[in-house]
Parts: sequence; structure tokens; C-alpha cells
Amino acid sequence: MVRSGREPTPRWRTTDGAGPVRTRERFLQGEAVEGGVRSPILGSWQRSRSLGLSPDQADLPYRTDFDPHSRLVRAALPVLDRLQFTFSGSQMNISVADANGIVLLRRFGDASMVRTLPAFQRVPGFVFAERYAGTNGIGLALAERQLIRVYGAEHFAERAQGNACRALPVRDPLSGCIEGVLCFGYPRGAENPALATVIRKAAEAVERRLLGQSSVRERALLRSYLSARADAAAGSHTRIGLDELAPELHPRDRAVLLDRATELISCAQRGAVDVRLSDGRRVTLVSRPTTSASGVEGIAIEAVLTGPASRPPGAAPSRSDDAVGSARLAALSFLRPPGDRPVLLVPDRVHVGPTPGRVAAAPVRSGADRERAYPTTPAGATDLPADSRPLASGLVLVGEPTVGEYALAARRRLELLSEASARIGTTLDVRRTAEELAETAIPRLADFVTIDLPESVLRGEESADPLGELRRTVVRGIREDLPFSPVGKRIDFGPTTPQLRCLVGGQAVLEPDLKVAAGWLAQDPELGEQLLAAVHSLITVPLVARGVVLGVASFYRSQDPAPFGDDDRSLAQELASRAALSMDNARQYTHERAMVLALQRSLLPHCLPDLDAVDVAHRYLPAESDVGGDWYDVIPLSGTRVGLFVGDVVGHGMLSAATMGRLRTAARSFAELDFPPDEVLAHLDNVVGRLDREDPESADFGIVGATCLYAVYDPTTLQCAMARAGHPPPVLVGPDGTVSFPDLPAGPPLGLGGLPFETAEMHLSEDSQLVLYTDGLIEDRERDVDDVLHHLCGALAHPEHTPDEACQTVLDLVAPDHPCDDIALLVARTHAVDRNRIATWDLAADPALVGEVRADAVRQLADWGLDETAFAAELILSELVTNAVRHGAGPIRVRLLHAHNLICEVSDTSNTAPHLRRAVSTDEGGRGLFLVAQLSQSWGTRYTAQGKVIWAECALDAA
Repeated sequence: MVRSGREPTPRWRTTDGAGPVRTRERFLQGEAVEGGVRSPILGSWQRSRSLGLSPDQADLPYRTDFDPHSRLVRAALPVLDRLQFTFSGSQMNISVADANGIVLLRRFGDASMVRTLPAFQRVPGFVFAERYAGTNGIGLALAERQLIRVYGAEHFAERAQGNACRALPVRDPLSGCIEGVLCFGYPRGAENPALATVIRKAAEAVERRLLGQSSVRERALLRSYLSARADAAAGSHTRIGLDELAPELHPRDRAVLLDRATELISCAQRGAVDVRLSDGRRVTLVSRPTTSASGVEGIAIEAVLTGPASRPPGAAPSRSDDAVGSARLAALSFLRPPGDRPVLLVPDRVHVGPTPGRVAAAPVRSGADRERAYPTTPAGATDLPADSRPLASGLVLVGEPTVGEYALAARRRLELLSEASARIGTTLDVRRTAEELAETAIPRLADFVTIDLPESVLRGEESADPLGELRRTVVRGIREDLPFSPVGKRIDFGPTTPQLRCLVGGQAVLEPDLKVAAGWLAQDPELGEQLLAAVHSLITVPLVARGVVLGVASFYRSQDPAPFGDDDRSLAQELASRAALSMDNARQYTHERAMVLALQRSLLPHCLPDLDAVDVAHRYLPAESDVGGDWYDVIPLSGTRVGLFVGDVVGHGMLSAATMGRLRTAARSFAELDFPPDEVLAHLDNVVGRLDREDPESADFGIVGATCLYAVYDPTTLQCAMARAGHPPPVLVGPDGTVSFPDLPAGPPLGLGGLPFETAEMHLSEDSQLVLYTDGLIEDRERDVDDVLHHLCGALAHPEHTPDEACQTVLDLVAPDHPCDDIALLVARTHAVDRNRIATWDLAADPALVGEVRADAVRQLADWGLDETAFAAELILSELVTNAVRHGAGPIRVRLLHAHNLICEVSDTSNTAPHLRRAVSTDEGGRGLFLVAQLSQSWGTRYTAQGKVIWAECALDAA
């Protein structure tokens, strides 16, 4: 520890910290403390309070992504080692932080401090920026950009009250930018003014080592510039660096200034260019040639900062304004040796040369030429805007033009790669991803791009023969008049063409001069000759990702006379690699989506039955992004009735499709048992709940949920019973074209359990249309639901349309252009059974009446021309009526329906249903239902509110 004279104690501070403590307490209580605390400390306190920091906060952000081998670390390591030796045995804590306040290095005078200090004081990685830590040495040094001292209670945080510190920014000598902070921390009682000298010398040593990491040529150019600057501005003080030139410079402004400075260096001429900052200030970048003592020629870029003036817009220039203009001229003129002609680059006179980003300048002579290029005010000032004045000037960059060209080209390549990361792979579509690659490369890398992919890749499969099934997929360029093979054409590359060589070798192939390229004309001599008249250089790159060959991309240059080089080949390879990875992701997604869609379609009805009750048409439209669990079904029921289902399983993907298949199977089973709609939904609700409980993967994919609507239509009575579980209501279109939404209780979605469902019954006129759909048809983020329903009503208000035409009209006019959810649509046009094809008899529960019913039924069948079916129908009716008389309860009703089959129905008021059994030879009965099952095509029982109906259906060709 340096032990020298003590620093005088200010009148407001005592050595024990009592003064700062009282001042800090008054500040925290909201009292005015100006004059009682140093202005940098007070400013930091105020900033800390405005940031919402608490003095008793204990945590600091910890970062693990800092670079432990950065140039600042390499420069500071030997210096910190010497400092550790100097302060050996003391309580000194030495640290180096980067420009963001992240501590990169720690050294201690006493090694035992590592065990006693808290983690944030001994471990690198903690962030001491003022916005996180409040007033502290590192944060305040970054904010004030100068040597600072923080003592005791001047720290904002309670945890640092017993410490003192000194911190000094460390700058890059070439750019003047702050690279980091060197900080000394020590106990409050060990304060010593001599530490200011020690930390300055240590920071200078770090800066010298930073400069040493630059090349010898760069250092020589810097020395030459500084020497010339001192001669030209004798006696004046020049600040160096953007940090001093424009404090709190926005990172975007800094990047723009450095980019324009690099352009000026690459031009290798004297010049100037104006850059407007985001806060309204203007910076004029001026380039000045300089030559080192060893003959190294370079360019120094200085910046002249201007800012807003108080003179109102439109006011006449004053004498002070003239002085402002003269000062700016002086700032430009001192850079030019006497007799040299300056090159002034003004924003509206900067021309873009053949190479993108290259600034081309013309020398400005004198007199009228200068006045036209850079007009002056009457007092001889330049055209400095009336709302600005020069504030400061300083060095920005020093470099060699050739290096500047390389740096500029490298920056352009990095910008293109950065843009490619955002532009390529925005969709999971192989073809669109290929188009994005071409759009990104034109025009900054190439003038024309063609991409050829195998057909199987476009389908989402791996190509078995990528060399033999290539098709032109993308053709893009700066114009469209070149004779490239059109999109869709099969491409067969010859064995010596660059494209085939790159596919076989797996590496990019560069052909700087196509006129001498081997095999270029072998594929299509006529086409090749036409292309050679327009393009002169080629890079062809294989599109390979995860070992899968996806195709080939070809980049052509025509306008730029310079041929492609190795750097361009590397850039094209990188772009192609990124695009190939996105293409492979899209290919795999396409393959998986095709599999899920195939599963989905296999689980949906392939063909619907031919029914007497309704004419039906349906559509299924999968979502663009993924396949969901929408489904529909049409189920023939007893008595010529029909069941109509539409449902939607929550979620997308394979799991939703599989769940949809299980749910549809269960729904069909419950419907065929002739349960009413509300009971069917109740059973489905139990099924969904059981899937949730029994599926081990439900915890990972969320709760299984679904919505459903079930309608049963009876063409003999024109009655329709419907129930829904959280599903959108149906649409009813009358024979006259009126469109309405039936008032149907919503019901809870399936899977909630325990909540009842309600059935609503309504009369449907013949030739009405019942439209069932899923929510993907009407719900869209870009459209209002009420507007969509209005369009739906308009699309359906055409009773003359067939169900198939109605489906297509709805999809054309109502469905979203890019559906984000599946759409299932079912349209059913109702029919009525002819009353002449229905025969009904009401009987009392008397066995003597069985013969009369049989006779009446035979006569009715003869009237319908069904004599061949009379024998089977007579036996069936005899057994069913006898069972109703013996085991049921009267009254009894018999009904015959002549539809596509003959249906025999016997109903009574009893709820007991007969069961089929096989009677043995000793049984006296039990053979009636067995005979019914043998004589009929199908038979069963359905329950009604009044009892039950036993029915049997006979084929009309039965003997």
C-alpha cells in the first residue's frame, strides 16, 4: 500500500463517514443536498433513484457470457499482476471491468480476502453498471468518463458503505473508445491521494498494451497523425475518440459513424461526409491522408460534431453565425496542406459507385465550383445548417485504404449473413425457403440465382437419386430476360458441368470466368452461348443438411465486372448452408405433416352412405401450419333416421389426429345404440375424461379436450334433435333461402365431466339445409366473427345450390385464405318419406290380434309390390307383436316403412328389451328373436320417452 500524505478532509465529510451518511439520509428522505455532496455523486444518486434502485438491494446481475480472453483481458493481465505484487499484504481489491460494467478480472493484495469477501466482490462476472448497482466506482467511471473516487456513504448501496474506491476508464488509443474500467477498492480508512497517480499509470500501461495489440503499421500511422495534428492546431487541445466527442452516443449512431469512416478510409482520398445522429446532431467525418516515417500511407478520419443552436429557424445569420461557419471551415481547412485541392463529400452529392457501399468523390476546385459543391454564407461560412453549430472534433479511425476495403467488405458480408438469418427460413415450406435464399443473395452477392431441387424433397422426402431427379425450382435475377431454364423443367447436368461437380464433391465450385469453364457448354450449347453474353462468373453450391443432399444453388454475376473470388465463394457457401438447414427443417416438417394428414384423412369417412333422409356433402381443409383434430361423420340409424356429427379435438399434430380417431369411433358406437343426442355427448364426455386420466403423455401435451355437435334427423316426422358440447351452432337454411342459427343450448366442452347436456328439437321443412362446421371456418385473428357469420349467411342464402355447391361456395367466400386451424364442413339437405310409404296400426295387448296384423301387413306389401318380401315380413311381425303382447305393455303400435329396405317396427310402453339367445332342444321358447335375426338384415331396440321400439330391417330382394 502506498503510504504518503493524507488528502485534506472536506468540510462536509468526517473521516468516519458521518458527514456523507447524514447527507445521504437527507437525500433519501427527499431533502435538497446541493452543496453538501460532490456533483458527480449527486448526479449518480439522482440517476439511481430515477432507475428505481433500492439502497438495501443485495443482488447484482451475474453474467457467464463474457469473453475471458478478450483483448482487454490480455492487455490488463500483466498490469494487474504487477499491481498485486505492489499492494501485497494490503486489503486492496483490484478489478477490471468491460465497457458494460461486467467485471472480467480480480486481484487481491491479501490472498485471504478471497475467503472473506462476498461473491460479488471476488468473483468475475458480476455487473456493476450504474443502472444495476447504483453509485459505485465502476459504474460512475463509465458514466463520467474520467477518474472518479467514491468514498464510504457516497455509495448508493448499503453493502458498500464501509469501502472506498478509485476507478478510471481505459481507452483504445486508436479509436479513443472506452474499452473498460480499472478500479481500486479498499477499506474506507485506507484512503490515500497517491492512489490517483498509481491508477493513472496503471491505466496508461493497459492502454499501451491495447495499442501494442494493433499492428506496427497502425501505430505508425497514429503517431504520424498525432504529430501532424499537433502542428496544424498548435496550442489547441484536441479530444480523441467518439466517447469524448459525443457522450451517451447511441450504439446505432456509433455503428453508422464507424461504418461511414471505414468507407472513407477505403476511398483513399481526402473528403468529408455529413452524418445525422438520431438525436438531431450532425457529425461531419473528414478524411485526411497521412504517411508514417517508414512510408506507410493511410487515412485518418476526424469527426466534427455540430449541434442545435438557439437561433430560431428562418432568422438571418448573425455575426456569431458567421463565426460558427468560419470555425467549421477552419476545422476542415487545417487538414489540408497549402495548395492542395480538397474533396468535400456532401450527403446530396455522394455518388454510389459500381461496388455497393463504395463512396466515389470528385475533387472540388475553387471559386464557382466550390460554391456549387459546398455553398457558403455571405461571410464566407459553409452551408452549415442554421440550427447547428460546431461543438467538438476528434479522431475516429486511422487505417490503410486496402485494410479499409477488406474491413468494409467483411462488414458487408456480416451484414448479409445477419440479414440472411432473419430472412431465410421464415416459413416451413421448402420452395419458399429456396426463394428466400435467392432474394437475399440478389443483388449484394449475385445478379442471378437458380436453385434446383429433387421432386422428392419438395414432397418432404429424402431423395434416392438427387442427381437424377432435379427440377428447376427458383429463378431470380435483377431482370427477367435471360434464357435460364424455366421453373418446373427437369434439369440434367452433364458430367463436367460445375453443378454436377459440386454435387459429387460436396463443396462449392468457383468458376471466375465462364468462358473458359470446363464443361459449361456441354449441357446445352445453345443456351450456354446465350447466357455467356450476359453472365461471366459462377459459384455453384450444394445444398446439404444433416447429410441429406437437397439440391444445388447457382449464383451468377453479370453487372459487376470483377469476377467472383474466394471470399464470395465462402459467403455463398455460408448462405447455402444456412438455407439448406432451413430447407431440411421444412422438408422434415412437410414429411411429418403429410404423415399426420394421411392419418387424419384415413380416420375420416372415405365415402358417405346413400340415405333416404338427407343428401350430404362434406369438405375437410387442413390448416396451413399443422393438422388438427377436426372430424365429421354421417351415421344411418334405424327407422330411416340419420345421425350427423361434427367435432374438433383441441390441439394439432399426430396426438390430436389419433385422439380424433378414437373419439369418432366411440361416437359412432354410441350413436348406433340409438341413444338420444344428449346421452351420446354424455358418454363422449366420459370417454374424453378417461383418455385424460389413462394417457401417460397427457401431462406433457396438456389436457385432452374436444367440442362436438350431434344431430338426429327423422324424415318420417321431419323432426331434428340436436345437442352440442361447446361447439359453434349449426346454420339452418330454409327452402325459401332464409338463413338462421337455431337456438341451441351450448353445453360444456367434452372432458370437463359432470355437467349435463341438453337436447333441443325442431321441425325442419323438406328441402332445408342443415350446415355443420368447426370453428376454423369462422375464427380468424384478422377478421371479426360477426362479419364472418354475416358472410356465411350470404354464402348459404341460395336454396337452389346442391349440398356440394354449398360446400364449395362456403370455402370460396368464407374460409380464411391462410387457415391457422382445420376446417370441417358438413351440409345436409333434408328429405321427407312419402306418407304413402308408411303404414301404421295401433293394437291392444291381445294375442288374437296378431293374425289380423299379419294379414293387413301382407295386403300392404302387395300394394307396394313387395310380394317377395311378404313371407319374411309376416314371420318377423308375428314374432315381434307376440313378444310385445306377452312381455310388454299396451298400447302397441306396428309400423311398416318402405324405403330402400323394408323396415318393420313394433313399439310398446315397456322399457324392458328382449335379448337374443340360442335355445337348446329341450326349451319350449326362446327361438323368436333368433328367427327374426335370421330373416332380417339387421334388428335392434331403441328407447323413446314413451317406451321402446323393436325394429327389423329386411332387404327388398329377400325371399
